[in-house]
Amino acid sequence: MPFGVIQNARKVFPAQDLGRGALEDLVALDDASFTFEEGEVVSLLGPSGCGKTTLLRIVAGLMPYTSGRVSVGGHEVQGPYGDYGFVFQAPSLMPWRHVLDNVLYPMEVLGRNDAKARERARELLDIVGLSGFEKVRPHQLSGGMQQRVSLCRALIHAPRLLLMDEPFGALDELTRMEMNDLLLRIRKETGASILFVTHSISEAVYLADKVLVFSRRPARVALELPVTLPNPRNQEIRFSHEFADIERRASEALGIVTGHSTPERSTEAAR
Repeated sequence: MPFGVIQNARKVFPAQDLGRGALEDLVALDDASFTFEEGEVVSLLGPSGCGKTTLLRIVAGLMPYTSGRVSVGGHEVQGPYGDYGFVFQAPSLMPWRHVLDNVLYPMEVLGRNDAKARERARELLDIVGLSGFEKVRPHQLSGGMQQRVSLCRALIHAPRLLLMDEPFGALDELTRMEMNDLLLRIRKETGASILFVTHSISEAVYLADKVLVFSRRPARVALELPVTLPNPRNQEIRFSHEFADIERRASEALGIVTGHSTPERSTEAAR
């Protein structure tokens, strides 16, 4: 059985909950279906507002779904659970806490903030290149450094699933590429499954074992695109013909370019 199963997931926001005099319900997800394996990186790619973040919150148990089935690790998702880490677009660090204390916050919540946890926090900070910054406050760090702290915080309790909602979208291109490489290194070292929301086609292809292209709202998986690029990856692979071909097929599915290559089998056709 796959590690994660999203089957015919549907999410409807009732009109009365939308405010502003809304007269109709808002269908954010409609019959979204896909699976992912343990240790797999899956990029979620689609237009702004199509429902990708909604889906990520549903997988995390932070938002109920209207119908369908969502399970992680063989368990139905019916509310928040402890075996995932969530990295948002903004680092959302607590400004009054030092870097080390920000990383350790989940362990405090779990009642596990002991010497072993502090040792692990320092190991993670070393992995992301922030050794020596343990007592620095967030406002003293660059945006990329803050996001590295946020990533450490999401990983401190060794989750099997890492959910990432455009975490590198606000970074400059060079820092973003560095963070892409760092994430692939962390994936290799931790073995965590990763669901990664992005608007960047290049980033989606570079990181993923497969790319899911979502339709406009209400979101459903319009195309499931395997990424057969070799691992480990480096930035030079972005200039390969294979990389460009995968980018093009994703662009075709998004309607950015006219399709000329042989299309991948869509999930609709697979049913």
